Amino acid sequence: MSSTPRLDYPRPQFARELWESLNGEWEFEFDDERVGQKEHWFSGKRALSKRIQVPFAFQSRLSGIADPAFHDCVWYRRKVEIPAAFADLRTILHFGAVDYEATVWVNGHFVVRHEGGHTPFHADITDYLQAGSDENWIVVQAVDYSEDITLPRGKQYWLNDSASIFYTRTTGIWQSVWLEAVSAVRLERVRMTPDVDRNEVVIRSFLTGFSPSQQLQLRVTVTADGQRVADDQYSLFAEHESRTIKLRDFNEHGLGRLWSPEHPNLYDVTFTLLADGVPVDKVDSYFGLRKVSIENGKFCLNNRPYYMKLVLDQGYFPDGNLTPPSDDAIKQDVELTKAMGFNGARKHQKVEDPRYLYWCDKLGLLVWGEMANAYDYSEKYAERFAKEWQEAVERDYNHPSIVAWVPLNESWGVPNIQIDVQQQQHALAMYYMTKSIDATRPVVSNDGWELVKTDLFNIHDYEWRNEVLQERYSSVEKAVSAMPANRRLSVGGFSYEGQPILVTEFGGIAFKKSDWEGWGYSGASTDEEYLERLNNVVKPMLRSPVVQGYCYTQLTDVEQEINGLLTYDRKPKVPAAMIKAINEGTYSPDKE
Repeated sequence: MSSTPRLDYPRPQFARELWESLNGEWEFEFDDERVGQKEHWFSGKRALSKRIQVPFAFQSRLSGIADPAFHDCVWYRRKVEIPAAFADLRTILHFGAVDYEATVWVNGHFVVRHEGGHTPFHADITDYLQAGSDENWIVVQAVDYSEDITLPRGKQYWLNDSASIFYTRTTGIWQSVWLEAVSAVRLERVRMTPDVDRNEVVIRSFLTGFSPSQQLQLRVTVTADGQRVADDQYSLFAEHESRTIKLRDFNEHGLGRLWSPEHPNLYDVTFTLLADGVPVDKVDSYFGLRKVSIENGKFCLNNRPYYMKLVLDQGYFPDGNLTPPSDDAIKQDVELTKAMGFNGARKHQKVEDPRYLYWCDKLGLLVWGEMANAYDYSEKYAERFAKEWQEAVERDYNHPSIVAWVPLNESWGVPNIQIDVQQQQHALAMYYMTKSIDATRPVVSNDGWELVKTDLFNIHDYEWRNEVLQERYSSVEKAVSAMPANRRLSVGGFSYEGQPILVTEFGGIAFKKSDWEGWGYSGASTDEEYLERLNNVVKPMLRSPVVQGYCYTQLTDVEQEINGLLTYDRKPKVPAAMIKAINEGTYSPDKE
């Protein structure tokens, strides 16, 4: 049982004290013949023959199985003893993410089904538990569709072996599983929207178990560096209420407690729900007072133009695949990114673990939230994608580190968007749907090329010649008319409308510094050549009068790709200080 939920709780922006991790050893079985349902494996009475370490997918080494073959139906079983501290409370079973469809039973009773491989779900299992017994069995069936290229899958390959830009598949549980004890009436979620201009935060609360017969109140206590800056208590008359809270601390010229990569100031928040004057629920959270806007064609952070220096981060690990081996490994990725002079990361084709976003919030790193895309289009894909993307945006809304949303990348899922009106409409729908959920952040309709309506005009360009890049980004006209991948930058009757221009994939320089064999977009064979090539692609971005930010490909080597700044096991290929100097425009070969 954890008494410090912020330090290891799987959902650090909505943490309760009474919880129990279910990570660790579970029974496990492949069901290639699809007999599990017929034979009632869900009853919990049948033992499964294998053992797996949750939350690692069976394809990964850390799972203890390390089988990369196709097994699209798998089962998990675990016996749980409900802690005595959970007595007289409701027991909630949480899953961080299960790829792709999950069905869950407790003691043979169906409790929840969820579709979508990257977003969380939960179920109240109280009524299905055997009181006073340690013979409570949780059974999970996970079904994947490994060869369906219309499935939102990110970089998971649909063929046997990883190749090109595609990596090992993930099937089943791949984020944390835990139990939580809660009151029957409780906070289901909160939305916190900071208002930098007014020095306020808008709190929207959503309740479960609301009853008009109870007198409910919510107390919100906000502290900064241990000092209380707001304390408000108000009545709740419906399942959803909204309250604006003034932050009465000192903000010198509006800068004192603002959140940024350079100054990642956070406000701690405690929500206490009272029913008839008695506290029944307590949640610890935090937020950052920061503003993202576009003013006169400039990307601004906290009302000031801000140049984004991002790195493309696939979020893969050698032993865990999509699942990091530890919380320290997550923190290390953020620290290494900052040490190399980047102020942000574009999480690529992955809805990242909330623990990663927590470290970005705490240490100060901008994040572009991106959906795991499909590879081809169908109406079923559009239905699946829209539902899961909404869940992802809602889950991560409160994180100050997230400053942009990217539902689509390089026409993945919409391969004929240049000429297909239906696919253009899908990209438009995702743009407007995202903005309808979150009006505070810019949205990119299709990062890289073939853009429709978009808030940022983003270009992918793997040109490696310095002189070509300098010329291409010497003016707005040249930049927006270029076709670096032989793709039009705008489609569907849309054109450049004065948005901030960013080069959001470039570089990709291959440099072998480990036992991994692989490829990149261009190559170097020595440290000196690598640094020269890196400087040759970054310098034109920094010197361009029109480019307002960039995203270098990429943070680490991944499987067969060796175009990372770090090896796959997170060793810098050249000193981080040299990469930082390149990002700051101060690198000189004579000063190595």
